[in-house]
Formats: sequence, C-alpha cells, structure tokens
Amino acid sequence: MHRTRHMHLRKLVVGLVLFLTALTALPAPAWAEPGRHGPGPSGDAHAGPLSGLGLPDLDLSDAVFDEPATAVAQAGASDDPKSLLPALSGPRTFRGLAFDTCTAPSLETMRRWRSSKYGAVGVYYGGRARACPHQPWLSHRWMRGVEQLGWRVLPVYVGSQSPCVGAGPKKGYRIGRHPWSQGVREARDAVRRAAAIGIREGSPLYLDMEAYRYRQTNCARITLSFVRGWDRQVRGEGYVPGFYSSADSGVRHMRAAARAGVRDLPSVIWFARWHTRPRLAREPVLRRSAWSTQRRIHQYAGNVKERHGGRSLVIDRNLVHAPVARIG
Repeated sequence: MHRTRHMHLRKLVVGLVLFLTALTALPAPAWAEPGRHGPGPSGDAHAGPLSGLGLPDLDLSDAVFDEPATAVAQAGASDDPKSLLPALSGPRTFRGLAFDTCTAPSLETMRRWRSSKYGAVGVYYGGRARACPHQPWLSHRWMRGVEQLGWRVLPVYVGSQSPCVGAGPKKGYRIGRHPWSQGVREARDAVRRAAAIGIREGSPLYLDMEAYRYRQTNCARITLSFVRGWDRQVRGEGYVPGFYSSADSGVRHMRAAARAGVRDLPSVIWFARWHTRPRLAREPVLRRSAWSTQRRIHQYAGNVKERHGGRSLVIDRNLVHAPVARIG
C-alpha cells in the first residue's frame, strides 16, 4: 500500500515537471515597425497569454530547435521576471520623451529639433528586415554629432521575422529552420554594426519583431527560440538586449514566458500601445514588478507628422525610462 502510494506520488511529480518544462515555448504576437505608414498595434486584448495552447503540441524535442542543452529554460512559474534578468550594471539611462523615425534625420534637422519636447531618438541602424535600409546620414560621425547636440540614442535592429508574420513585406525575411543559431548569428551582426557606428559595450540593442499569429504554437516556439538566442549572444558580447513589440502581442508573449520561468529573455521592454496617454507603470499586460525600474519604453502614438525648427518628420512618440546608447 505504501509502495503504491509512493509510485503514484512519483508519477504526479514527473508529470508536473514535464508540464512546466513544456511551458517554456509559449505562443504570442509582436507588432508593426514604427516610423512606417500602416495599421497600428493590434491583438486580442482579452485573450490570455495561454489562449489557444494545445499542450500536446509543446514538445521541446522538436528537431527545429538547435539550442545548446545549457540554454534550455529552467521550469518554475514566476510572476516577477526580475529574478530571471541580469542586473543592469550601471547603464546610461534616459527618462523623458523620445521619437523614432524610419530614416535617421540629418544633423541639421536634429539640431533644429532641439526646440521640441523630445530628448532621445530611435534609429534603425541594422537588420535584414529593416524597412529603410538606405540611411544616408547614419554613421559614427552622425552619432557623435547628435550626442554633442544633447540627444540620447535608442538603437533598433530589425532582424528576421516570425515564420507566421502578418505583414506582407516582411514575409521574405522569416526565421529559418534553426532559430536559435540564426538568432545568434544575427546578434553578432547587430553587435558588429553597432560598434561600427560608435555604439559601445553597455549599450542597449532593441530587437524589432513585427506582428505574428501567436495562436500558431509551433510558429511562436520558433520565434521565442530566435529571440532567446539573439538575447543570449548580445548579452554575452557586453550589450543589453531589448525587445520592441506591441503590448498585446510580443510583449504579452515575453511576459508569459517570464512567468513560466524561461531564461535568456530581453532585459528591457519597449511596448507599443497607441491611442492612449503615455505611461510606463499602468500597462495592463505588465504588472508593476515586470521589467520595472529603468527597463520600459512606451510607444503611445505612431505615424504622426510634426514640425520643429522649420523641419517636418513622420515619427512615432515614446515615453522612456530605459538604457540608451553609449557613444564612443
């Protein structure tokens, strides 16, 4: 009788461990790249992060994954992802308003825009899915110049996109069959390109992932594996990995992954929720303890035209309390 009871208890414990391990690959969405004309962030605001999950489909032994064994997430639910994230060791941070735009403006435009309310600028410095690959002004000289003008910089890298990405123009840049190693390769490219324009170690690099169909479980697992590989490599090379997505999609995904105990997640979250007041602490998807204290950016409006100092730009608006680039 006691032996039977112990056997049942052992089966229960093993089953629980397998269940928690399965939760390391949760589905989710991401969002549309800012600074471009098109629909704003979308997603089912009422769907929970586990919506549509079929547990039999969450087999992490799928051959599509090529993560090293040491990278497999440790199971264990947690409401607070801070325990999963490395400390930000003396980052250079900015608190205030920022704008981002698809093509980095000229130094003269940046000088004139000093009359605006903004103090930081987001720049799309690399990535094969970048909507504006031609950046005539972006260089080491430009980076030094904007810093001398008093600006802070948020570097954005638009790499490969989810296999089930929704945006037509991005379908040609989907993640391949080996998402972890592809994330690692693109992270190396992100670091190399950042260093080439004077972005030093200790700087954040924000990975942009556009909207994908997070209810497609296998697609979401591939996307998460890519993001984790990218994060781990960026962090290993001395930079701070950030993640840039919509609140009701990619950010919901990262939050669910953190609660499931997934490792190698972004250190900073840049979430988009348009048509609302700028706020960092009252985002419904993120509890106050999630990516708190110098780890958040809220994009609260997109594709708006503003004019300052006689120069007009189409921009997205952001409220920031997060790391910014160290320029050298």
